[in-house]
Amino acid sequence: MNILVLGGTRFFGKKLVELCIQNGHDVTILTRGQSGNPFGANVKQIVADRVDFDALTKALSNTTWDIVYDNICYSPNEAQAICALLKGKTKKLVFTSTLSTYEVDGKMKKEEDFDPFHYQIRMGHQEEFSYGEGKRQAEAVLFKDASFPVVAVRFPIVMGEHDYTRRLHFHVERILQNQPITLPNIDAQMSYITDEEAAAFLYFVGVTPIEGPYNATASGTISLKDLLTLIEEASGKRAKISLIGGDEASQSPYGVSADWYMSNAKAEKAGFTFSQLDEWLPKLVTTLVKQLQ
Repeated sequence: MNILVLGGTRFFGKKLVELCIQNGHDVTILTRGQSGNPFGANVKQIVADRVDFDALTKALSNTTWDIVYDNICYSPNEAQAICALLKGKTKKLVFTSTLSTYEVDGKMKKEEDFDPFHYQIRMGHQEEFSYGEGKRQAEAVLFKDASFPVVAVRFPIVMGEHDYTRRLHFHVERILQNQPITLPNIDAQMSYITDEEAAAFLYFVGVTPIEGPYNATASGTISLKDLLTLIEEASGKRAKISLIGGDEASQSPYGVSADWYMSNAKAEKAGFTFSQLDEWLPKLVTTLVKQLQ
Protein backbone atom coordinates (compact mmCIF):
# COMPACT_ATOMS: atom_id res chain seq x y z
CA MET A 1 0.00 0.00 0.00
CA ASN A 2 0.93 3.63 -0.43
CA ILE A 3 1.20 5.14 3.06
CA LEU A 4 1.80 8.70 4.28
CA VAL A 5 2.94 9.31 7.86
CA LEU A 6 2.80 12.80 9.32
CA GLY A 7 5.29 12.82 12.17
CA GLY A 8 7.27 9.64 11.71
CA THR A 9 10.85 10.37 12.72
CA ARG A 10 10.84 9.69 16.45
CA PHE A 11 9.39 7.47 19.18
CA PHE A 12 6.33 5.42 18.21
CA GLY A 13 5.98 7.31 14.91
CA LYS A 14 9.41 6.03 13.92
CA LYS A 15 8.44 2.51 15.01
CA LEU A 16 5.30 2.77 12.85
CA VAL A 17 7.30 3.72 9.77
CA GLU A 18 9.72 0.85 10.40
CA LEU A 19 6.77 -1.55 10.68
CA CYS A 20 5.25 -0.31 7.43
CA ILE A 21 8.60 -0.75 5.66
CA GLN A 22 9.00 -4.26 7.08
CA ASN A 23 5.59 -5.16 5.67
CA GLY A 24 6.59 -4.06 2.19
CA HIS A 25 4.60 -0.85 1.86
CA ASP A 26 5.58 2.28 -0.07
CA VAL A 27 6.06 4.83 2.73
CA THR A 28 6.34 8.61 2.61
CA ILE A 29 7.01 10.75 5.69
CA LEU A 30 5.98 14.40 5.96
CA THR A 31 8.08 16.40 8.42
CA ARG A 32 9.59 19.82 8.90
CA GLY A 33 12.96 18.27 8.18
CA GLN A 34 14.43 19.20 11.57
CA SER A 35 15.00 15.59 12.65
CA GLY A 36 16.38 14.48 9.31
CA ASN A 37 15.38 11.22 7.64
CA PRO A 38 16.42 8.22 9.75
CA PHE A 39 15.16 5.75 7.11
CA GLY A 40 17.31 6.81 4.16
CA ALA A 41 16.27 5.45 0.79
CA ASN A 42 13.63 3.18 2.38
CA VAL A 43 11.11 6.04 2.42
CA LYS A 44 10.27 9.16 0.47
CA GLN A 45 10.29 12.43 2.40
CA ILE A 46 8.14 15.51 1.99
CA VAL A 47 9.41 18.56 3.87
CA ALA A 48 6.64 20.95 4.97
CA ASP A 49 5.37 22.61 8.13
CA ARG A 50 2.18 20.95 9.27
CA VAL A 51 0.58 24.25 10.34
CA ASP A 52 1.43 26.08 7.08
CA PHE A 53 -1.70 25.42 5.03
CA ASP A 54 -0.25 26.74 1.76
CA ALA A 55 2.91 24.67 2.12
CA LEU A 56 0.88 21.59 3.04
CA THR A 57 -1.42 22.11 0.05
CA LYS A 58 1.55 22.33 -2.29
CA ALA A 59 3.25 19.33 -0.70
CA LEU A 60 0.19 17.09 -1.06
CA SER A 61 -0.89 18.20 -4.53
CA ASN A 62 -1.07 15.38 -7.07
CA THR A 63 -0.79 12.68 -4.38
CA THR A 64 -3.07 9.80 -3.39
CA TRP A 65 -2.75 7.42 -0.44
CA ASP A 66 -4.21 4.17 0.81
CA ILE A 67 -3.62 5.20 4.43
CA VAL A 68 -2.58 8.47 6.06
CA TYR A 69 -1.31 8.38 9.64
CA ASP A 70 -1.54 11.74 11.42
CA ASN A 71 0.54 11.72 14.62
CA ILE A 72 0.94 15.50 14.87
CA CYS A 73 -2.56 16.99 14.76
CA TYR A 74 -3.30 18.98 17.93
CA SER A 75 -6.13 21.36 17.08
CA PRO A 76 -9.45 21.64 15.25
CA ASN A 77 -7.92 24.03 12.71
CA GLU A 78 -5.28 21.42 11.80
CA ALA A 79 -7.97 18.72 11.61
CA GLN A 80 -10.14 20.85 9.33
CA ALA A 81 -7.17 21.54 7.05
CA ILE A 82 -6.24 17.88 6.69
CA CYS A 83 -9.86 16.97 5.90
CA ALA A 84 -9.88 19.51 3.06
CA LEU A 85 -6.43 18.58 1.75
CA LEU A 86 -7.06 14.82 1.72
CA LYS A 87 -10.53 14.92 0.16
CA GLY A 88 -10.45 12.41 -2.67
CA LYS A 89 -6.81 11.57 -1.88
CA THR A 90 -6.93 8.85 0.78
CA LYS A 91 -8.92 5.75 1.59
CA LYS A 92 -8.41 6.14 5.34
CA LEU A 93 -6.99 8.46 8.02
CA VAL A 94 -5.63 7.19 11.33
CA PHE A 95 -5.43 9.97 13.91
CA THR A 96 -3.32 9.69 17.06
CA SER A 97 -5.49 10.82 19.96
CA THR A 98 -5.11 10.41 23.72
CA LEU A 99 -6.36 9.31 27.11
CA SER A 100 -6.46 13.05 27.81
CA THR A 101 -9.78 13.24 25.94
CA TYR A 102 -11.26 11.70 29.11
CA GLU A 103 -11.80 13.39 32.45
CA VAL A 104 -9.63 12.37 35.41
CA ASP A 105 -12.45 11.13 37.62
CA GLY A 106 -11.29 7.77 38.98
CA LYS A 107 -13.39 5.67 36.60
CA MET A 108 -12.18 3.24 33.92
CA LYS A 109 -12.62 4.92 30.56
CA LYS A 110 -14.47 3.37 27.64
CA GLU A 111 -14.76 4.91 24.18
CA GLU A 112 -18.32 6.10 24.80
CA ASP A 113 -17.11 8.26 27.70
CA PHE A 114 -16.07 10.85 25.12
CA ASP A 115 -18.40 11.15 22.13
CA PRO A 116 -16.71 13.20 19.38
CA PHE A 117 -19.69 12.82 17.05
CA HIS A 118 -21.85 15.13 19.19
CA TYR A 119 -19.18 17.31 20.78
CA GLN A 120 -19.57 21.07 20.35
CA ILE A 121 -16.86 22.28 18.00
CA ARG A 122 -14.91 25.44 18.73
CA MET A 123 -12.36 26.23 16.04
CA GLY A 124 -8.91 27.51 16.97
CA HIS A 125 -5.17 26.93 16.94
CA GLN A 126 -3.20 24.57 19.18
CA GLU A 127 -2.15 27.30 21.61
CA GLU A 128 -5.80 28.16 22.33
CA PHE A 129 -6.54 24.79 23.96
CA SER A 130 -5.19 22.45 26.58
CA TYR A 131 -3.64 19.31 25.11
CA GLY A 132 -6.72 17.22 25.91
CA GLU A 133 -9.22 19.78 24.62
CA GLY A 134 -7.23 20.25 21.42
CA LYS A 135 -7.43 16.51 20.78
CA ARG A 136 -11.16 16.44 21.63
CA GLN A 137 -11.82 19.25 19.16
CA ALA A 138 -9.65 17.60 16.51
CA GLU A 139 -11.56 14.32 16.86
CA ALA A 140 -14.89 16.16 16.60
CA VAL A 141 -13.85 17.94 13.41
CA LEU A 142 -12.41 14.81 11.80
CA PHE A 143 -15.51 12.72 12.42
CA LYS A 144 -17.76 15.56 11.20
CA ASP A 145 -15.86 16.82 8.16
CA ALA A 146 -13.82 13.93 6.77
CA SER A 147 -15.01 12.47 3.46
CA PHE A 148 -13.04 9.27 4.19
CA PRO A 149 -13.05 6.74 7.05
CA VAL A 150 -11.30 7.91 10.23
CA VAL A 151 -9.93 5.99 13.20
CA ALA A 152 -9.00 7.96 16.33
CA VAL A 153 -6.56 5.97 18.46
CA ARG A 154 -6.62 7.05 22.10
CA PHE A 155 -3.31 6.21 23.75
CA PRO A 156 -2.46 6.48 27.44
CA ILE A 157 1.11 7.43 28.39
CA VAL A 158 3.48 5.80 25.92
CA MET A 159 6.68 4.37 27.41
CA GLY A 160 9.98 3.32 25.89
CA GLU A 161 13.74 3.65 26.10
CA HIS A 162 13.71 6.37 23.45
CA ASP A 163 10.82 8.48 24.80
CA TYR A 164 11.84 12.03 23.91
CA THR A 165 9.52 13.38 26.64
CA ARG A 166 11.61 11.41 29.19
CA ARG A 167 8.70 11.10 31.61
CA LEU A 168 9.65 7.70 33.01
CA HIS A 169 13.29 8.78 32.83
CA PHE A 170 12.37 11.70 35.11
CA HIS A 171 11.32 9.38 37.92
CA VAL A 172 14.35 7.13 37.54
CA GLU A 173 16.75 10.09 37.52
CA ARG A 174 15.14 11.76 40.54
CA ILE A 175 15.40 8.57 42.60
CA LEU A 176 18.97 7.86 41.48
CA GLN A 177 19.97 11.43 42.39
CA ASN A 178 18.12 11.37 45.74
CA GLN A 179 15.88 14.22 44.62
CA PRO A 180 12.23 14.63 45.70
CA ILE A 181 9.25 13.78 43.51
CA THR A 182 5.94 15.56 44.11
CA LEU A 183 2.73 13.62 43.40
CA PRO A 184 -0.87 14.65 44.14
CA ASN A 185 -2.08 11.05 44.59
CA ILE A 186 0.42 8.25 44.98
CA ASP A 187 -2.31 5.58 44.84
CA ALA A 188 -3.72 6.70 41.46
CA GLN A 189 -3.92 3.80 38.99
CA MET A 190 -2.84 4.55 35.42
CA SER A 191 -2.67 2.95 31.96
CA TYR A 192 0.47 2.66 29.83
CA ILE A 193 1.59 1.24 26.49
CA THR A 194 5.02 0.70 24.90
CA ASP A 195 6.14 2.57 21.80
CA GLU A 196 6.37 -0.73 19.90
CA GLU A 197 2.83 -1.76 20.83
CA ALA A 198 1.52 1.71 20.01
CA ALA A 199 3.05 1.42 16.55
CA ALA A 200 1.67 -2.10 16.12
CA PHE A 201 -1.85 -0.94 16.97
CA LEU A 202 -1.67 2.05 14.62
CA TYR A 203 -0.62 -0.31 11.85
CA PHE A 204 -3.41 -2.74 12.76
CA VAL A 205 -6.20 -0.16 12.57
CA GLY A 206 -4.80 1.17 9.31
CA VAL A 207 -4.98 -2.16 7.51
CA THR A 208 -8.16 -3.40 9.23
CA PRO A 209 -11.59 -2.25 7.92
CA ILE A 210 -12.67 -0.47 11.10
CA GLU A 211 -13.32 3.16 11.96
CA GLY A 212 -14.29 5.35 14.90
CA PRO A 213 -12.57 5.86 18.27
CA TYR A 214 -10.49 3.08 19.82
CA ASN A 215 -8.63 2.92 23.13
CA ALA A 216 -5.21 1.29 22.89
CA THR A 217 -3.45 0.31 26.11
CA ALA A 218 -1.57 -2.58 27.62
CA SER A 219 -3.82 -4.75 29.79
CA GLY A 220 -3.60 -3.94 33.49
CA THR A 221 -2.84 -0.83 35.51
CA ILE A 222 -0.29 0.20 38.10
CA SER A 223 -0.35 2.80 40.85
CA LEU A 224 2.28 5.51 40.96
CA LYS A 225 3.34 4.13 44.33
CA ASP A 226 4.01 0.70 42.82
CA LEU A 227 5.77 2.20 39.82
CA LEU A 228 8.17 4.04 42.14
CA THR A 229 8.66 0.81 44.09
CA LEU A 230 9.80 -0.88 40.86
CA ILE A 231 12.41 1.85 40.43
CA GLU A 232 13.49 1.51 44.07
CA GLU A 233 13.92 -2.25 43.69
CA ALA A 234 15.91 -1.92 40.48
CA SER A 235 18.15 0.89 41.78
CA GLY A 236 18.54 -0.05 45.44
CA LYS A 237 17.60 3.53 46.37
CA ARG A 238 14.61 5.00 48.16
CA ALA A 239 12.28 7.52 46.58
CA LYS A 240 11.74 10.84 48.32
CA ILE A 241 8.04 11.53 47.83
CA SER A 242 6.01 14.63 48.59
CA LEU A 243 2.24 14.73 48.24
CA ILE A 244 1.91 18.51 48.53
CA GLY A 245 4.00 21.56 47.68
CA GLY A 246 7.35 21.03 46.08
CA ASP A 247 9.01 23.22 43.47
CA GLU A 248 8.15 22.98 39.79
CA ALA A 249 11.18 20.83 39.01
CA SER A 250 9.97 18.11 41.38
CA GLN A 251 6.45 17.77 39.93
CA SER A 252 5.86 14.31 38.45
CA PRO A 253 4.73 14.33 34.79
CA TYR A 254 2.60 11.34 35.81
CA GLY A 255 0.94 13.23 38.63
CA VAL A 256 -2.86 12.89 38.57
CA SER A 257 -5.46 13.46 41.26
CA ALA A 258 -7.40 10.21 40.72
CA ASP A 259 -7.30 6.90 38.86
CA TRP A 260 -6.92 7.51 35.11
CA TYR A 261 -6.99 4.42 32.96
CA MET A 262 -8.87 2.92 30.04
CA SER A 263 -10.47 -0.28 28.80
CA ASN A 264 -9.06 -1.95 25.68
CA ALA A 265 -12.04 -4.31 25.27
CA LYS A 266 -13.31 -2.71 22.05
CA ALA A 267 -9.91 -2.98 20.36
CA GLU A 268 -9.44 -6.58 21.48
CA LYS A 269 -12.90 -7.44 20.16
CA ALA A 270 -11.76 -6.01 16.81
CA GLY A 271 -8.93 -8.55 16.79
CA PHE A 272 -5.88 -6.97 18.44
CA THR A 273 -4.26 -8.69 21.43
CA PHE A 274 -2.49 -6.38 23.88
CA SER A 275 0.44 -7.13 26.14
CA GLN A 276 0.18 -7.43 29.91
CA LEU A 277 1.61 -4.36 31.64
CA ASP A 278 3.27 -6.35 34.41
CA GLU A 279 5.15 -8.46 31.85
CA TRP A 280 7.21 -5.62 30.39
CA LEU A 281 7.19 -2.66 32.78
CA PRO A 282 9.65 -4.09 35.36
CA LYS A 283 12.06 -4.94 32.52
CA LEU A 284 11.83 -1.44 31.07
CA VAL A 285 12.43 0.12 34.49
CA THR A 286 15.50 -2.09 35.04
CA THR A 287 16.87 -1.15 31.62
CA LEU A 288 16.48 2.58 32.29
CA VAL A 289 18.06 2.29 35.75
CA LYS A 290 21.12 0.61 34.21
CA GLN A 291 21.35 3.26 31.49
CA LEU A 292 21.00 6.23 33.83
CA GLN A 293 23.12 5.09 36.78
